[in-house]
Amino acid sequence: MSTNTQSMIFTIYGDYIRHYGNKIWIGSLIRLLKEFGHNEQAVRVAVSRMLKQDWVQSEKKGNKSYYFLTDRGVNRVEEAARRIFKLNPHEWDGKWRILMYTIPEEKRQIRDEFRKELLWSGFGSFSNGCWISPNNLEKEVELLIDKYDVEPYVDFFLSDYKGPKENQALVEKSWPLTDIEEKYEQFISTYSKKYIVHQSIIQRGQMTDAECFVERTNLVHEYRKFLFIDPGLPKELLPSRWSGNHAALLFSQYYKLLAEPANRFFEEVFQEDNDLRRKDRSYNAADHPLISEQIKNS
Repeated sequence: MSTNTQSMIFTIYGDYIRHYGNKIWIGSLIRLLKEFGHNEQAVRVAVSRMLKQDWVQSEKKGNKSYYFLTDRGVNRVEEAARRIFKLNPHEWDGKWRILMYTIPEEKRQIRDEFRKELLWSGFGSFSNGCWISPNNLEKEVELLIDKYDVEPYVDFFLSDYKGPKENQALVEKSWPLTDIEEKYEQFISTYSKKYIVHQSIIQRGQMTDAECFVERTNLVHEYRKFLFIDPGLPKELLPSRWSGNHAALLFSQYYKLLAEPANRFFEEVFQEDNDLRRKDRSYNAADHPLISEQIKNS
């Protein structure tokens, strides 16, 4: 339960708290998580774990404990937000990034962590110890090599693929695109129905702000899972009818439908024991800047 609770806390930090000064009283967090059926103990255990993992830091004010994201937490949440609110795959420069490593067995834990980070960044496993990506990930690779101190064991190349097959064959070998497409289709099937129903209920004024908060948070929580499986390939390397594009459009439309009432509920809970004046003045939930930018560029 605590891992699931921790994952939901990340979603709430990413979609709400970071726009309100990045800090929240534990009691307010418990109140918000209660809407999803997470009890107080589960929230406290999850926050304690996040503290140990250096995702959050705590601060005492009187007898109240407040929690805010560390730099590591902020970076992860902002990176997720940048990737989550993307509509159209970008254009490709035609180059492949190849990362090869031979991290020794005694550093197995570092190797496993490094591998997880490569997957998160969008690298595909081409063969044992060889990872590829068509995306410009040079900066991310530098940060990872530095973070895990694996410079002696890693080589990184920027290259052209000269065959004998097509570039598409590299994609098929390195990423399970059919499985990813199936998961997008499941998302579309589930959430297109919910979207139509909730659009109708909201128009009739029969959906509470709390219900909108739960639905919007669950929507982001589910869509966020694609960050771990979709490498965000450029359009030249995707099938012509890629379900990820349809899922992204559905996500953004549904998000906008729920945004304002969900935010009203969040602010109602937040303002009781937190400083609402810390809200980012440029933030407008219904017109998420990242969504607007992608719609403008599509």
